[in-house]
Amino acid sequence: MGTGRWRLTVREEFSASHQLRHYQGKCEALHGHNFGVEVSIEGDRTDERTGMLLDFKVLKDITRECVGLLDHKHLNDLEAFAGENPSSEHLARFLFREIEGRLGGYAVSLVEVTVAEKSSQSATYFEPGEK
Repeated sequence: MGTGRWRLTVREEFSASHQLRHYQGKCEALHGHNFGVEVSIEGDRTDERTGMLLDFKVLKDITRECVGLLDHKHLNDLEAFAGENPSSEHLARFLFREIEGRLGGYAVSLVEVTVAEKSSQSATYFEPGEK
């Protein structure tokens, strides 16, 4: 019998403005979004006492802290996006790296981070392979 894994997912939102450089379309102009963020982690062991992989509150708090770096900001003004467009793809990668850095003390791995500008379109960042 194989061993299973658990995956936990939390969702958050933030509001921000941006301009997509070199886009040659309407999105090159200043505009904003209410972005949706979805964060998924995995692990193969639950805590013996609580039966939890990781408390949802812990994952939500970490996600909120990282999303707070972007919330109500003009993303082009942030140092992280000085040399690249604050596209959904780059936002997902930025959040992945910020969240991953805060999960180091837990026996879980970050699977992926998805950023959506609206419900009909999203970008997901993940780093394939075993850690």
